[in-house]
Amino acid sequence: MTKFKVTIKNITTVDELPDYWTDEDYLNLLELFDFPEAETVKKENRLEYLKMAISEFEPAESAAILLNYKLNDKLNEGQIDQISNDMLIDRISEEYPEIDLHEPLFHINQFLYKAYNGKFLNSLATIIGCEIISADGKLDPTDKELFLKILTGGLSDRNIIKRLFREQLDENTSLPEANDILWKIENKDNNQFKVTTSQYWINATDIENPKFETQIELQN
Repeated sequence: MTKFKVTIKNITTVDELPDYWTDEDYLNLLELFDFPEAETVKKENRLEYLKMAISEFEPAESAAILLNYKLNDKLNEGQIDQISNDMLIDRISEEYPEIDLHEPLFHINQFLYKAYNGKFLNSLATIIGCEIISADGKLDPTDKELFLKILTGGLSDRNIIKRLFREQLDENTSLPEANDILWKIENKDNNQFKVTTSQYWINATDIENPKFETQIELQN
């Protein structure tokens, strides 16, 4: 068993995460939304013009275009049609059964939420700043399963991760869903980490103990 000392230093919620949409995306989407001579638009103006172009389309139609652009390798035409309509009434980025799609659906939903001034439901991401000290030395920030198991040591039993995956957590068995529950882990400095996930999975009220210790038997 390896002991981990954890301090949750801050937890914030945001309605947008950087670096998902690129300048190339904006150019491609301008063309998909029939903006004339899209290639002549300067990079710094593409997002502004894209929002103008989107406003000429019905919300569900815009949703379908964005879904097809980003997720046509994972969703078929019928699924895209269904999701594009459901996004207007449900938080699909939290409720969709395939959790590997939660992160891209969050980015698509929030783009539409802002483009249509709130016609789509708002969704939030959680960013956790924490210090994690391992008795065995340095932690690998790519090991999302270990990080998730560590963090759940300080979460309330009401937390949805602990309720849905109680058996895997209690028995310390494989939890591959961790790769999709935790969107990003950044090693900021030594034992300092920034963990990004959906507010659906972890929110501020879930943090029962900002300082705690937990023991986990590391998997080979």
